[in-house]
Amino acid sequence: MFKRVLIANRGEIALRIQRTCRELGIETVAVYSEPDRNARHVREADHAVCIGPGAALESYLVIDKIIDAAKQTGAEAIHPGYGFLSENAALTEACDAAGITFIGPPGAAMQAMGDKVSARKLMEEAGVPVVPGANDIDINDLETATREGERIGYPLMVKAAAGGGGRGIRLVERAEDLADAMRAAGSEAASSFGDATIFLEKYVSPARHIEVQVMADSHGNVRTFGERECSIQRRNQKVLEEAPSIAVTPEIRKRLCDAAEAAARSCGYRNAGTVEFLMDNDGSFYFLEMNARLQVEHPVTELVYGVDLVALQLAVANGEAIPDDIGLAEPHGWAMEARINGEDAYNNFTPDLGLVEHVELPTGPGVRFDTMLFAGLDVPVFYDSLLGKLIVWAEDRELAVKRLRRALTDLLVVGIETNAPFHLALLDHPDFQSGNFSTGWLESTFEMPPQPEDDPRQRTALVVAAIAASVAGSAPAAGKSGGGRTKWLQATREHAIGLRVQSGGGGWRRRDIASK
Repeated sequence: MFKRVLIANRGEIALRIQRTCRELGIETVAVYSEPDRNARHVREADHAVCIGPGAALESYLVIDKIIDAAKQTGAEAIHPGYGFLSENAALTEACDAAGITFIGPPGAAMQAMGDKVSARKLMEEAGVPVVPGANDIDINDLETATREGERIGYPLMVKAAAGGGGRGIRLVERAEDLADAMRAAGSEAASSFGDATIFLEKYVSPARHIEVQVMADSHGNVRTFGERECSIQRRNQKVLEEAPSIAVTPEIRKRLCDAAEAAARSCGYRNAGTVEFLMDNDGSFYFLEMNARLQVEHPVTELVYGVDLVALQLAVANGEAIPDDIGLAEPHGWAMEARINGEDAYNNFTPDLGLVEHVELPTGPGVRFDTMLFAGLDVPVFYDSLLGKLIVWAEDRELAVKRLRRALTDLLVVGIETNAPFHLALLDHPDFQSGNFSTGWLESTFEMPPQPEDDPRQRTALVVAAIAASVAGSAPAAGKSGGGRTKWLQATREHAIGLRVQSGGGGWRRRDIASK
């Protein structure tokens, strides 16, 4: 097994990978931008390297800096996490050239699945059901697009071939709106991915977004770990996921897993990946895309199948075969994950970042919180608003809903707003409780209730902030204190830079912080 692994990411996913590495006796190398200097993933790594300023284009997305950091610290492998460079074939090529193991799929498989048009063609050849559509549409070729649109039928989706994260997608309900949608999707795709190529796809609605976790090794083994329900989405982004899906029967699960396995085999896939499908009310499903990386929502699969997917990634990357007896054959219990973002749910989910003054994290039976939060954290403006993932497991779905509600009420973050009130309102909605929802349900049906005038959580937050200010010897203004650099906050931040990390023997040791 590897002795030292560099994690080319930040936040909760970097911490998640670090924990498994510690269990396996693997040293970790953190890379960080200047605003992330005090971040938990830096504090908890064995070694750390600063790779540039806050903008991701100057730090986390610079392949040369990642490779140099690995060489500088003697890292034998690089784990990309998700986002940033996780699906960038150029990083895999750079790793190969430097003699460093990339913990993920081969570059060829990544390229084949990263381009949505290429992936659609591969799936058609492999016999995997694909949504009717038209590939390789030039954004300036309105004549061809119009002809294909008439063949496919409206409504339809215009999608970026190199898209991801909900970008480069437009819904077109009438033929006369097609030209504007093509220009908008192509422009967004060009600025986000450097590729303006689009394709057309029939709009399947109502439909569920169901995905299957796959793992493949270099010995020809492909293993699937059931499905995840990812239909609760806003602006084409998932906000809450669960496993299994209330709409998937054992027979449908087998067909989904068989299709996902065929998808992985079609491109010589290795390591962790996720095959995403749209599923009709009658159980028919269509290939949507394959994500060539570990997913944000992977913990719900881990909890219901009894497997550490990161540990399995490391083993497969090290050339080992997937054990025959790894994980459970069928899902056990129910798991749910709520993405906790720094945003104001009562103000159109406007991002709300800045200084976290106090945190109380939920604990108790069946609760797991993968998070970057700590008191004194300055949440940077350079990255997305994800602060952590609150995950619960229970014997059945009804209890999982209750447990997630309890965990959300136990979560307290002072200094910035989070979307916890949204999740609480979602869990109370009768459609969610009954499982009667689809990908368009959240934006078409759900309404955020008014903010309570006398919110006990807000009162608690203000009391905690006042106590913190009193301890610091400086009272902040009522509400958010955001700016004051009190002695208490200064002490918290200095503690965050501490160089100690607990060793496997139970003592404490210093670690070196490499700077670049």
